[in-house]
Amino acid sequence: MSDPEHYRQAARRESTSRRYAQVVDHFEREWGGFLPATQANVARYLAEHADHYSPGTLRTHLAALARWHQQHGFPDPTKALAVREVLRGIRALHPRPPRQAEPVQLQELEACIEALRQEEQVDHGVARLRACRDRLLLLLGFWRALRADELCRLRIEFIQLERGRGLRLLLPSSKTDRANLGRHMSVPALHRLCPVQAYEDWLAYSGLSEGLLLRNVDRWGRLGSGLHSYSVSRILRRAFERSGLEGDGYSGHSLRRGFATWASANQWSAKALMDYVGWRDVQSAMRYVEADAPFGNWRR
Repeated sequence: MSDPEHYRQAARRESTSRRYAQVVDHFEREWGGFLPATQANVARYLAEHADHYSPGTLRTHLAALARWHQQHGFPDPTKALAVREVLRGIRALHPRPPRQAEPVQLQELEACIEALRQEEQVDHGVARLRACRDRLLLLLGFWRALRADELCRLRIEFIQLERGRGLRLLLPSSKTDRANLGRHMSVPALHRLCPVQAYEDWLAYSGLSEGLLLRNVDRWGRLGSGLHSYSVSRILRRAFERSGLEGDGYSGHSLRRGFATWASANQWSAKALMDYVGWRDVQSAMRYVEADAPFGNWRR
């Protein structure tokens, strides 16, 4: 008989579940709170961490505590008016600009890909395998503006290669696809920095024909089951270092934000960019796109 819990877990994003578990552990073990919690305890928890966490992080903590109470059949204290007023007060008295990853610029992407190509040509072992994988990760992540966890969940059987034209991808679920309806996406073949060629090279060299597209590679050159989303930041920063660039401030979101910045600078309309990237509202898009107001001759 099928286990309902197996399907409940499948409905949750792995990264979200892991983050929520960390919050619950922090609330109980580090702060000394008790679950189920009272409204007063949750409000005090927020107040005592107002100096340490941003309002956005505290909202995530509230969501994690809400999930715990809902899962265990207890009333949700995070919805109480007193708790919400404390959070609003923290936003008013402790404003913080949102932390955003540095966008990867096209010149930086070119430098990284050149360094990886040189590594592929010089080495014929483990380093070449990793460089080939990293080239695909950077190019696919940039030109398709994928989130780190979306990159790591791409499966070969959901990718259709149209030689000389591009790729057709099916992303079964994503952060904004709560119903898991899936999303079809296209990746164009390009004259340079081509993600389609990188895809073909990776399959040819790795020998993969099914399963997860991007895999970890151990020191003996053996392919693992798949990459974790937090590995994307490390791979990107390592590519920056190999090409002689400074990698601080870059994360897995830098590829997605880099493409949005490039597209905006190349006169993509807001609607075209939102449709391509998958943003549902303009406010989300503006978090990634650098404003470039037309000051004309007044600009130095």
